[in-house]
Amino acid sequence: MIVAEHLRKTFPGRGKDNTPVIAVDDVSFIARDGEITGLLGPNGAGKTTTLRMLYTLMTPDAGRVLVDGIDVASDAERVRRSLGVLPDARGVYKRLTARENIAYFGALHGMTPAEIAARTATLAQALQMEDFLDRATEGFSQGQRTKTAIARALIHDPKNVILDEPTNGLDVMTTRGLRGFLKTLRAEGRCVIFSSHIMQEVAALCDRIVIIASGRVTAQGTPDELRALTGAANLEDAFVQLIGSEEGLHA
Repeated sequence: MIVAEHLRKTFPGRGKDNTPVIAVDDVSFIARDGEITGLLGPNGAGKTTTLRMLYTLMTPDAGRVLVDGIDVASDAERVRRSLGVLPDARGVYKRLTARENIAYFGALHGMTPAEIAARTATLAQALQMEDFLDRATEGFSQGQRTKTAIARALIHDPKNVILDEPTNGLDVMTTRGLRGFLKTLRAEGRCVIFSSHIMQEVAALCDRIVIIASGRVTAQGTPDELRALTGAANLEDAFVQLIGSEEGLHA
């Protein structure tokens, strides 16, 4: 389980007045085991900054993150061992094959060659990677790179999974396959968080949704709860209302 409590992050301003930019402002939510929690918001809403604080890449200016009860600020290394992360920048080592990329990260996590081989086989089957697993990643399609990066992130079998816009740039069939994979992670009892600005992704996958706009949580709940909150017939209409409504701040 991942808990975000009153997270705040600012960045130095640019321009003549040099006013600091508030990227995330008092963001709180709980992502539970065995559920998929979606961070939904327009581009620039603060989703990626929030995720970076969750997976220890950034330190909050205020607030805290708990991963399975462990405060990230007090034991970041232990937290990292329990996380599998697909960041917004997901480059792969082009001179290595997909298998070698995955094995390298397994070795960094202290896994044995036998453990790496067994886990790679499991992930390759789940992500439908067998046909390109032993090809050099230079020249890979966007979908092949994303699958390699996901397998690399999950090689150590983490309990908690954080994915930043995992279907961005993928074709329809690859997206469908990835949706099925995320549902498998949920069925295994893992805590899954992913960010998106694509309504269909969130509606199809998420047990709970956290809507972020201008760095703040404007509403959170199940899809049905968000529709009921606004009286909207569908999630898209509810989203449009909630990102422009202060009423959602107390939902």
